[in-house]
Amino acid sequence: MTQYPRKEHYTADDLVEIIRILRDPDAGCPWDKVQTHASIRMNFLEEAYEAVDALDLDDPELLCEELGDVLMQTAFHAEMEEEAGRFTWQDVCDGVCRKLIFRHPHIFGAQPGVEGINDWDALKNKEKGRTTLVGDLESVPKAMPALMRAAKLQKRAERRLGALPPEPLPRAAEAVASAPDRDSAEEALGRLLFEAVRLARSAGLDPEQALQRQNERFLREQSAQSRSREENGADATV
Repeated sequence: MTQYPRKEHYTADDLVEIIRILRDPDAGCPWDKVQTHASIRMNFLEEAYEAVDALDLDDPELLCEELGDVLMQTAFHAEMEEEAGRFTWQDVCDGVCRKLIFRHPHIFGAQPGVEGINDWDALKNKEKGRTTLVGDLESVPKAMPALMRAAKLQKRAERRLGALPPEPLPRAAEAVASAPDRDSAEEALGRLLFEAVRLARSAGLDPEQALQRQNERFLREQSAQSRSREENGADATV
């Protein structure tokens, strides 16, 4: 059994060292030492969503715990990369510090009197060397929730091309209903949802947040109806 020093307060360096111990090929944890980027990919997403839930609940104790889980996932993946000889935890910290300094020239650079960044995405593109629309669009993460990704794609395209011609929602909805086959219906539905995202953005709304809130309203409504059925003696599972 591996002993680890008991401390009043642990640091990020302790976190990295504990993960290294858990990943040890011989004496490590049977589960931790065999994980790969792919095998715990969804864990990373789940921990991030749980942290967002804690933010929405305004629960500082829960948020502290969930941010720790997100940090653990970051350190876990960094340790895998260090084992492969590609980069280290220190490289991760160094990189994000350099990025923050570069992206805040009004704070750390030679731009006195500048209050803030007028075009954050343009600064990111300069940093990444992205000069084309395609490069800009392809950099939007594919793993993002679909509504969120659609909004980001639209925003980046409009920044370079100006307002895109919309497709009326009624016509998009009709295309779904009248589609001759499943593939056509799926494509038409995708266009309908994409246009719904455009409508949300034109109203200054976040489509992902709007749908999440509708999900919660639906849940509350169904819970209330279920309680009502129970009170009236009806089958609550109907």
